[in-house]
Amino acid sequence: MDQVISDFQTRLSEHGITLTEHQFVQFEQYFRELVLWNEKMNLTGITEREQVYVKHFYDSLSLAFYVDLTKVETLADIGTGAGFPSVPLKIAFPHLRVTLVDSLNKRIQFLSHVRDTLGLKDVACVHGRAEDLARKEEYRDQFDVVTARAVARLAALNEFCLPFVRKDGVFVSMKGSDPQEEVREAGLSLRELRGKLMQVHQFELPIEQAQRHLVVIRKIAATPAKYPRKAGTPLKTPLI
Repeated sequence: MDQVISDFQTRLSEHGITLTEHQFVQFEQYFRELVLWNEKMNLTGITEREQVYVKHFYDSLSLAFYVDLTKVETLADIGTGAGFPSVPLKIAFPHLRVTLVDSLNKRIQFLSHVRDTLGLKDVACVHGRAEDLARKEEYRDQFDVVTARAVARLAALNEFCLPFVRKDGVFVSMKGSDPQEEVREAGLSLRELRGKLMQVHQFELPIEQAQRHLVVIRKIAATPAKYPRKAGTPLKTPLI
């Protein structure tokens, strides 16, 4: 085991996450495919191995520091991009049934390849706009946990993500800098989309001590029929 993997293992064990040798192999496969595909399409600006393990893999798994994923069955990742945080979470918690949503088909092709290469089961890679998919019965009000990592401001994210969350499930918005202002302006969208702010967790990434925040929102009732609005509207005219 080299130093990067050893440090990764140590940092996760501090939060009660223990991985098998096979899971470490899967993370390394994921890293290699990410760098390889990144040469032909824009997936990430971070390709140095240690940085990927800290800023993508460890950062993605931080959701599990604050939400007990051993009690979660279904997870959806909205605007997943290169698969963060959902693919690292699926590797670490293989029992999860994961749905990855992205509006760019090239990224979905990459994620389908990663799923097959890593041998990940119960992973659906779905191409489409969140606003359109959340109108479909198989996705609406269905998931235990829904997450999004630095996709948009919270007022818009609530409309993208809360319609996917089942009653009493949670939406976890993964943010970098302090989201206090975003949380304040998201009050109307929370009320309209039947979300209740539970907690904002703060921590620092290893090495650079970069700030990270997780905004945890509970879904208190089914999504009202008028939401989400048509594709593009939540970003153009957020509920604020």
